Amino acid sequence: MLKQRIITAIVLLAILLPALFAQQTEWFMLVSLILITLACWEWGRLNGYAGKLAWLTALEGLGFCAVMWKLGWPSMKLPMLWLIAGAAWIGLGVWLIARGVDAWQKIPAWWRVSVGLMLLSLAWLAVVQARLIGINFLLSLLVTVWVADVGAYFAGRRFGKKKLAVRISPGKSWEGVYGGIAAVLLLAVAWALWRPAFADSASLYQKLLSGQGWLLVMLGALLMVAMSVVGDLVESLVKRSAGMKDSSGLLPGHGGVLDRIDALLPTLPLGMMLYSLA
Repeated sequence: MLKQRIITAIVLLAILLPALFAQQTEWFMLVSLILITLACWEWGRLNGYAGKLAWLTALEGLGFCAVMWKLGWPSMKLPMLWLIAGAAWIGLGVWLIARGVDAWQKIPAWWRVSVGLMLLSLAWLAVVQARLIGINFLLSLLVTVWVADVGAYFAGRRFGKKKLAVRISPGKSWEGVYGGIAAVLLLAVAWALWRPAFADSASLYQKLLSGQGWLLVMLGALLMVAMSVVGDLVESLVKRSAGMKDSSGLLPGHGGVLDRIDALLPTLPLGMMLYSLA
């Protein structure tokens, strides 16, 4: 299993890093579009769409993104869209986690699939807009989620006692959440004050600091951590409802695409919302 995870990670990095640092941003847009399309296929399967229907779901998600690309949305300023998307994720995420698996199963499948495709498409638009702003800005969003996950993992293993959502994800604890918060707050302070040598743009935290000061930096970091947890829990809830351990087996040793990007789905639009408000 470990060997599989390492090989898969190396292959993914070999694809993603050249696309990320390519001067022509279309390469990154294309690679991220492929990943989101595969995530749409997984989303259909998790909600009972099998075979050709799951692939039709993937094509529908691809179509949404292609239309946004054709209309030039990636290069447009869309503050109202990101405000609505951020608010929707906060409201829907909290509602779903509070209601649990039973409430999710009562929602018609076509509605679940439709809303999911819309949110996946917005995640693609958000990551593309973040890349167009600059590599440093995009990395500040991605690394926030990764640091929150690492901090939560180690704090949860060392101190975890009080379960966060035992019926959705028994392994997560409140102590893990606090560890993730502490790690991201340190990251936010460091990235607000430090501009790496490769920086081609301000990071999210530099943008918040220059716009509204340290209070918004701290609040923004807290909100990003909270929504990364929400994204993780929502996908766990959906997988538990479907009776599946992983969203698919597309990434050997890692599960599926959704398993790797679940925490990014709400945080990417949220990062764009904070950028628009700063």
